[in-house]
Amino acid sequence: MIRVDDRLLDPKTLEAQGARALGDPASLAGASVAVCAPDAADWLGLFFALRAAGAGVLPVHPATPREAARRLALQAGCARLAFHGTSEALAPETARGGGVLLQMSSGTTGAPKCIARGWDEIERELASYVTAFPDTNDMTPVVACPTTHSYGLICGLLAGLKRGRTPVLIDPSNPKALIRALREAERPVLYASPAVLHTLAQLLPAGETLNAAMTSGTLLPEAWFARIRARSRRLFQQYGCSEAGVIAVNPELESPEFMGRPLPHLSVAAGTGPETPAEIVVTAGGRRIETRDLGWMTPEGMLGFAARLDDTINVSGLNVYPQEVEDVVMTLPAVTDAVAFRLADRFAGERVGLVFSAREAVPPRDVLDWCRKALAGHQLPAQVAQLDAVPRQANGKVSRREIAAAFAKGELLIREEAR
Repeated sequence: MIRVDDRLLDPKTLEAQGARALGDPASLAGASVAVCAPDAADWLGLFFALRAAGAGVLPVHPATPREAARRLALQAGCARLAFHGTSEALAPETARGGGVLLQMSSGTTGAPKCIARGWDEIERELASYVTAFPDTNDMTPVVACPTTHSYGLICGLLAGLKRGRTPVLIDPSNPKALIRALREAERPVLYASPAVLHTLAQLLPAGETLNAAMTSGTLLPEAWFARIRARSRRLFQQYGCSEAGVIAVNPELESPEFMGRPLPHLSVAAGTGPETPAEIVVTAGGRRIETRDLGWMTPEGMLGFAARLDDTINVSGLNVYPQEVEDVVMTLPAVTDAVAFRLADRFAGERVGLVFSAREAVPPRDVLDWCRKALAGHQLPAQVAQLDAVPRQANGKVSRREIAAAFAKGELLIREEAR
């Protein structure tokens, strides 16, 4: 069973409803369909029906406008767009076959691209995930992230069903409703973005803790990690990529850089230590997947994460990892969020740029003075700007490439008092 808000729904009933809405889902077995539905039950019905028919599915976030959904569908090679109860035949330049889950990569390290993974491959991932990570077998998954994203769909919903639990799907935009759902669930484990977990850590009444929470999608800033860990009885972390799915899971997160041990169906190679990181390379089903992430393996087999390879800033031949700068800035009182990014520099080649948000106006010189206490000269930001809010994607990730471009064009809303 699946609980959507206050509705208890049977997956088989949802599948039958989705099949009726599609008319003849079997006719779509050799094609792919983009699905954008405002109601989670409608989306899941179409998803289950298309999967059962052997068709391909491109999940589209429900808030996506029709024209944007249509562009995504054409880019992914979908033959049909199911949008808010309507159906439209498409003529993509290159049609995508059925039997796959289609996902658009986040675009945080480059232009978004379409990733296709077969249903058999996802079943192998699910079996490996559930076997290697049994800690939540007796917990109720509370999924406070979109099931149109693989984190919510595969790890929260499908893994929960495979464990024999009843996943609870809830909109994370209402923290009070989310807290109420967590209180009502039996031994809940919360699947949410780092930003949602951080918000809950600040809103929970004194003395109240989360039973268990999973974080994924981005490396937790040290300040956020400390707050979330203090308000969670158990804190898990997982790491993955669109091409491979979940790569590693940490069942007891004590330091944010440790992603966990790789799942048994994968082979993972990385650097030998935090001082010698190398690109994380995954072998899955004979395929070699280059993640464009820097990391290392401990002698005990734990995967550590250093930075996105494309995010590393090279200052006069010295590497700067953005997270190191951000963690220092976020220990400054009043600062709530920070993002370091690459700036072009005619002398050093590259320098560090920084945008941050805070509860009050913080002069850039105060930020620099604070950084000088903990960072080397090549790590110091060359330009600093305070924003009303740091732009983050729905899954909590930031695109440093997009922030750098917007900063260079003067498109970011810089807080007046901090100019």
